Amino acid sequence: MNRFIPFSKKQLAVLNWWCNGSDVKNKNGIICDGAVRSGKTLCMGISFICWSFYAFCDTSFAICGKTISSLKRNVITPLLPTLKELGFSVDYRISRNMVTISRGNVTNRYYLFGGRDESSASLIQGMTLGGVMLDEVALMPRSFVEQAVARCSLENSKYFFNCNPEHPYHWFYMEWIKKAEEKNVLYIHFTMDDNPSLSESVKKRYKSLYSGAFYERFIEGKWVTAQGLVYPMFSPERHIKRCDGGFSRYYLSCDYGTVNPFSLGLWGECDGKWYRLDEYYYYSGRDNGIQLTDEEYYRELERLANGKDITALIIDPSAASFIQTVLRHKKFRVIKANNDVLSGINRVCQALKDGEIFIYPCCADAIREFSIYRWDDSIKKDAVKKENDHAMDDIRYFVATVLGREGQGNSFASFAIERN
Repeated sequence: MNRFIPFSKKQLAVLNWWCNGSDVKNKNGIICDGAVRSGKTLCMGISFICWSFYAFCDTSFAICGKTISSLKRNVITPLLPTLKELGFSVDYRISRNMVTISRGNVTNRYYLFGGRDESSASLIQGMTLGGVMLDEVALMPRSFVEQAVARCSLENSKYFFNCNPEHPYHWFYMEWIKKAEEKNVLYIHFTMDDNPSLSESVKKRYKSLYSGAFYERFIEGKWVTAQGLVYPMFSPERHIKRCDGGFSRYYLSCDYGTVNPFSLGLWGECDGKWYRLDEYYYYSGRDNGIQLTDEEYYRELERLANGKDITALIIDPSAASFIQTVLRHKKFRVIKANNDVLSGINRVCQALKDGEIFIYPCCADAIREFSIYRWDDSIKKDAVKKENDHAMDDIRYFVATVLGREGQGNSFASFAIERN
């Protein structure tokens, strides 16, 4: 039998803010932001459903996530069993992305939406809603969020937002969190200490996963700017080293460039650690006026592989012509890399901190770029400077696709193109 763990003060505030007797029941909505694993999502889901039954009957609502799959994984899957334990009847129609929930004589409908990009706003357009819950709202385009809020046109409708912090110039932080009082919404900030179900060992593990701006955002729950070196934890003394043992498998990673530099890395696994054994870095046709062909790049790839049994080539997914050249030779399996820049950078940070990757001394360009690869703090969003980043990109492709897939299940899924 599972031991019941009481809710924290902030979790109770999320659950009860709309109830009779609450000093904030007349607020138009609620925003919960802060650290990962702080217990805000499930509490908000329960609160949203219970409020909707208190306020409406036979009414439509929307529950939104960055994507339908992330919404189902992070919100719907843990929420529905909890609702059943609370006495609700649930009819989940997966193919229609709709959940019908009943309790007593009250039934309401909950439509599921993904706010992936600007085109997503059209999906929710035209609906009349009693309320909306937006999970991971900071990852959604503004047009989708504003359209979802505009659909809440019934009297006493409310909106429920939750997110982890991004940069301090993010539109949601500027327009909603900083203007919470003006918009008459309740704002509650969470840390991991607000989730009583987390043990100290679990908190410690999560704290070890992040560094720099990612630590401040996802652990401390701060809206901060990413500044300085992207990988300040890279240490020549710690990370430039050889492996004395043998290698069990090999990968190649590639950041393709024609007018920009072309970067290839050879990776070997030794005792569960990955080593960048060698690299090929062509500075670009822009610098020397000589632009290499895809066939010439392929010959360098074969030279770098040097007859080794390569598991796969991890490559920039936009490198269509070079992918076709590699496949035409029917020698190497190709995997299109996971190219989510920010999550990939965070995974490289984790790999460096945890001692999962090392660089051989001969990889001069990778070592050079580690020391000068920087965030671009001249613009009001998370972005790296588009310079000295080509070995950094091929390393990110490798880590996010191979280490990410092996270490975190399907979170970093990629797809392969077999030799044919």
